[in-house]
Amino acid sequence: MLKIIRAVISLFVAVEMAFGSLAYGFGNRPEMPDTQTGELTRYVNPFIGTGGIPWACAMLSPAACAPFGCVRVGPDTCAVGGLAKIKTNTSGYYYEHRHILGFSLGRLSGTGARDYGMFRVTPCVKGEKPACLAFSHKNEQACPGYYAVYLPAAGALCEMTATPHTGVMKFTFGKKEGNAVYIDAASILSSGRTENAEISVNESEKSVSAKTTLFGTFSGRYQGLTVYLYAQSDKDIVGADIDGAGACLRFDEKEFTLKAGISFVSAENAKRNLLDETDGKDFEEIRETALGEWEDRLSAIKIGADDETKEIFYTALYHSMIMPTDFTDANGEYLGFDKKTHTAGDFTYRTDMSLWDTCRDTHALYSLIAPDIQEDCVESLLLMADQGGVLPRWPMGGGYSGSMFGNPANIVLTESYCKGFDLDARKAYEYMRDCADGKIGDDDLKNEIKLFNEYGYLPDDLCGRYSVSKTLEYAWECDAVARLAQALGEDEDYARFSERAGYYKNIWDDENKYFAPRNSDGTFGKFTPYVTSFFDDIFGTDFFRAYCEGGARHWRWSVQQDVRGLIALFGSEEYFVSELEKFMKDASLSRAALDPGSGFWIGNQHDIHTPYLFNYAGRADLTQKWVRRTLKNRFSTDIDGLDGNDDGGTLSSWYVFSVLGFYPVAGTQYYMTGSPCVDSAEIALSDGETLKITVKNQGEKNVYVKSILFNGEAVDGFTLSHADLTRGGEIVFEMTDKQAG
Repeated sequence: MLKIIRAVISLFVAVEMAFGSLAYGFGNRPEMPDTQTGELTRYVNPFIGTGGIPWACAMLSPAACAPFGCVRVGPDTCAVGGLAKIKTNTSGYYYEHRHILGFSLGRLSGTGARDYGMFRVTPCVKGEKPACLAFSHKNEQACPGYYAVYLPAAGALCEMTATPHTGVMKFTFGKKEGNAVYIDAASILSSGRTENAEISVNESEKSVSAKTTLFGTFSGRYQGLTVYLYAQSDKDIVGADIDGAGACLRFDEKEFTLKAGISFVSAENAKRNLLDETDGKDFEEIRETALGEWEDRLSAIKIGADDETKEIFYTALYHSMIMPTDFTDANGEYLGFDKKTHTAGDFTYRTDMSLWDTCRDTHALYSLIAPDIQEDCVESLLLMADQGGVLPRWPMGGGYSGSMFGNPANIVLTESYCKGFDLDARKAYEYMRDCADGKIGDDDLKNEIKLFNEYGYLPDDLCGRYSVSKTLEYAWECDAVARLAQALGEDEDYARFSERAGYYKNIWDDENKYFAPRNSDGTFGKFTPYVTSFFDDIFGTDFFRAYCEGGARHWRWSVQQDVRGLIALFGSEEYFVSELEKFMKDASLSRAALDPGSGFWIGNQHDIHTPYLFNYAGRADLTQKWVRRTLKNRFSTDIDGLDGNDDGGTLSSWYVFSVLGFYPVAGTQYYMTGSPCVDSAEIALSDGETLKITVKNQGEKNVYVKSILFNGEAVDGFTLSHADLTRGGEIVFEMTDKQAG
């Protein structure tokens, strides 16, 4: 069906594009530039994860950005006929679309939320802003820090690059006179709205100033997010027409570049960001700088592998480094959660952290290869709590989005402390403790915590939706509080939070061997393991409300803090293994499927760790088997190359770790071993040391690990520690095709 739809759309667009080119007579079409990339950036394909089944795709965009930057400048697409509000890819770009609304300066990466999309710039047709412009993927390019597309109806080649706070757009038209672009100060990604949008043009300074307040999926939850623009052209503006919150800028030049700086603090800071990052630099210089920064970041890990593996690996590594967002202006100022301006000290204040997802592996990746970013994140989380009153679960822009549930910041903070990061552990602990005791947070959070602490689980008849999922998450996060309490000598708190970490047992239905909804009177409610909560979303029902974004089979394995305790609930290691393998075998037959089903689904975060659980039951061979099978079948170089939303780089981080042969135990300093599928790797560590990985007898059939040596000594069990790995040395995996067990 998808192929038929593509064919019809392609035919429609081909006719439209041909008509546009003939109608406006732009015969002198600019040539697409050669994409110059480096040793590692050449393997990155920004189109991976931009298409597929709309709600199952990775929600990624080919927009140009600097690593961990603020600006992500790129195309906002729409369906045939300009149906802009079709809800598909939340990043603003959907590969199956064939029309572009224009190029905006921001978007979230890989999430289920539509936000940003500010200050959209659109090439004009006959001097007027079009509703949308047809394009072909044949006339489109992207690589780290760069995006380009040719739009026939406007006769314009549109190229984009970026610095942390400035989007740089170069327009090359097929004729010299009468060219124009339209800047919309009131733009936002579909389903959002803006207020108080203003724009002004200073023709003598060749500049545009604007501001707007965004009310997107997340920013609309905390009274909006105001953003400021200062844009400057390298060529004279020969005329400007302002229409409400939009301005049409006219040029008598075939080629011109527009630099667009933004700030969430002030108009002055937007200008300062632009000048500080781009003054005196032309488009190519800025593009080369962005490419170099990406090359440096990707060089943190160098692998020896076939080209297909390298393409998936380095694209995944690239996607893991798009967020969190640099929210700190050139002068050190940033907008805090108290809506006041603050100044960062010797760090960069960062936001846009999909913590419920990224706490599971992405922050562990930063801890290993980008500790500067992890340090920023930890410091920023604590400042968010200082300014907003409680640790966030999904900080976006300048406030609490409230997305998902639980207290995932607990996992990130405790893990960071265990790994030796310099943070105010006492402050972190007090925020974690007070929230877990129901003393801080909004009323809904306090009420949930009260119920959890009173009953030892969240009663399904009292808490609303997701009683099972929330109970499991709160128990996991209480374990993080307990371990930080122990490290700080808070023995009584350690004991009581350790008890709460075991509350997952209180919703275990021993008759059915599943975590089940339990009412306040102690009775278990009915549930259907093979049906997921997505049916509630589709049909508007409330039958499977106890489980979030999945079902009983997905959440059956969510006891990361006490896997051996979970195994005990099953009654035996053998039964645990047999049920876990059934779950793995029942994975959807296709990647990014229309319905992921009730089996293993790496496309959602709460069960992505499950292939590694066989290790705890003495079946490391099955972990190796299923990790390798997941790497092969659930990731690809196609536009639907991920199995679900990437959520700030979470799925991508799973791939990066698993390819290397180990995966983090979230909230701890440990990693579980798996099945590497590279010949070799070198990981650059922060103190100049190198961690080498050598894989002997690597091959498609040799998925099983015969032995592991770390610095010449046999690895005891299936775990590696962060402390050992960051000292450097060499891990040697010897592979075989012989399965143990």
